[in-house]
Amino acid sequence: MDEDQARARLTAERAEVERLLRETEAEARAWQEAPSDEPADTADPAQTLTAEDMADAVTSRFRDRIAAIDRALKRLDDGTYGRSVRSGQPIPEERLGADPAAELTIEEAQRRG
Repeated sequence: MDEDQARARLTAERAEVERLLRETEAEARAWQEAPSDEPADTADPAQTLTAEDMADAVTSRFRDRIAAIDRALKRLDDGTYGRSVRSGQPIPEERLGADPAAELTIEEAQRRG
């Protein structure tokens, strides 16, 4: 994948993930602020915690992905894109095609577990 194509894909994905993050955060806020139809003493507190935990997990994953994309964009700027951040070995085109923000070769990622 050439650098212009990689930058375009990364930039587009970053915009999409940011949009999804904003939507998820807005939905979580709306859900938290919505009045309960049930009296407070009979509402299931576990349901609230579960929804909050799920929203936190999703937003955390979105933030992690944005950070990975930002690191990939920095590697493009630095001229190190397409090489493993661990070993410096080239990352195969197929891997970068599947995930343009890949930081490791497949073997390194598998060992990382």
